[in-house]
Amino acid sequence: MNPYVLTILLSSLGLGTVLTFASSHWLLAWMGLEINTLAIIPIMAQQHHPRAIEATTKYFLTQATAAAMILFASTTNAWLMGEWEIHQLSHPLATTTVMLALALKLGLAPVHFWLPEVLQGLELTTGLILSTWQKLAPFALMIQVTPTINSPLLVAIGLLSTLVGGWGGLNQTQLRKILAYSSIAHLGWMVLILQFAPSLTLLSLSLYIIMTSSAFLTLKTNNALTINTLATSWTKSPTLAALAALVLLSLGGLPPLSGFMPKWLILQELTKQGLPLSATLAAMTALLSLYFYLRLCYALTLTIYPNTLTATAPWRLNFTMITLPLSIITILALGLLPLTPAMTAM
Repeated sequence: MNPYVLTILLSSLGLGTVLTFASSHWLLAWMGLEINTLAIIPIMAQQHHPRAIEATTKYFLTQATAAAMILFASTTNAWLMGEWEIHQLSHPLATTTVMLALALKLGLAPVHFWLPEVLQGLELTTGLILSTWQKLAPFALMIQVTPTINSPLLVAIGLLSTLVGGWGGLNQTQLRKILAYSSIAHLGWMVLILQFAPSLTLLSLSLYIIMTSSAFLTLKTNNALTINTLATSWTKSPTLAALAALVLLSLGGLPPLSGFMPKWLILQELTKQGLPLSATLAAMTALLSLYFYLRLCYALTLTIYPNTLTATAPWRLNFTMITLPLSIITILALGLLPLTPAMTAM
């Protein structure tokens, strides 16, 4: 893609998200979401591959549907209550419709079906943008409308997302689909605690972005798209393969890695709020996710080339990729747990 065109598209992507962050009026927030969607579509379709075009079309249709639902809900609220402010969303029909629309935008269960299919059709860099940056604007809106939303609805969506995210990834061999289900599960944890402790949601979102970025950049460095090709990673770079396994365990939430921090704090907060059953169910669904992370770790570290793969044997060539971002993000994904008291105090 032409560098000037790419710069314009990435700038528009940032502008759309910032516009949604800064808006207190539903129409301005809707405009930000639309700019965001229209900016990423050419980036998604740049491969000119039928699978990429199919993924782009699916993404456009789901995002357009969600944006139309948001516009409908905000107009309904303005018609019935006379308010366009995001904080003044008060009619039950409008609040429920907005919640479902934002769940569709984020890929939360039960409206998650588009996310694995779309992510599977994209290259890893675009998939990284879709899994991290594209979650920010809808989450900003969700945090603002949370006080008006029914609490059992949020808890139900959160628990269902953690369950679907864990269950859906069990039988997958494609790494991008596994990361999509991982995304659904992590977003479920964030929504689960959203009404009780929004600061914990922001902490979870930050750590999710760090860990997911590290996972995507590791896979891109190894040029791995399936579990089978992960087996050749050890031959290319043993150090990176060992660190990648730790990043995956961090995503699974094992101590003493960074990913344990949000799960620990969320379970603690749910128990304080008198929801021990929800906390137990969430912890049980985390075990499902942990299983497929362990599968990936097994493929990375305990199976080595040569084996019965049809892939070409990797050679140790001079490395040309920039690895500084990957190094910084991997350190953060592995070593932030000791900072838990400082983060909870902020």
